[in-house]
Amino acid sequence: MMKLFFLILFCAIFLTVSSDSDNMQDTCPTAQGEQSIFFINGYPCKNPTEINAQDFKSTKLTVAGDTDNYLQSNVTMLTASEFPGLNTLGLSVSRTDLERDGSVPLHSHPRSSELLFVVSGVVFAGFVDTNDKIFQTVLRKGDVFVFPKGLLHFCLSGGFERATALSFYNSQSPGVVNIGGVFGIDQERIVNITRSLVTDRDEL
Repeated sequence: MMKLFFLILFCAIFLTVSSDSDNMQDTCPTAQGEQSIFFINGYPCKNPTEINAQDFKSTKLTVAGDTDNYLQSNVTMLTASEFPGLNTLGLSVSRTDLERDGSVPLHSHPRSSELLFVVSGVVFAGFVDTNDKIFQTVLRKGDVFVFPKGLLHFCLSGGFERATALSFYNSQSPGVVNIGGVFGIDQERIVNITRSLVTDRDEL
């Protein structure tokens, strides 16, 4: 009896800490624009009779983002709020565009791990674990790198040309925590801190 109790307790804890709850039906595209009086973990489903193939398609990542800014980078995120078909599937995706000196400074995703796939160019990527150890590497076209859930991570352009990468997340709403915004630190300082983590200067 005691073993059964601990088994049930373990299952309950496991379910509460999993990334996103499992879907209860095949599909549940987001009912965009609809207001709900209830606060739920996700978005209301579209009327099943109105679901069509376009709910599961997006062209928002086909065009490069605007990198005319201080960071010389752009991250275009597609979550269930922008891409209806992702709702309840526990997935989201983003596109990162980096100019030659572009950077995506230190940040974290509290609800998701991130799988980074380099489409073109050279990217220097890394993350910091809870023991303050830095894991960093140079990525080229076709390479994949993973940022564990909740850990601070970054990526910088590591070549002499524009770089593009796609990221995949195991949450329909990964969330983003920027340390600059949390502590009121200006972007220039955050970029300098990020670049100071790079140990192999010859790679940049």
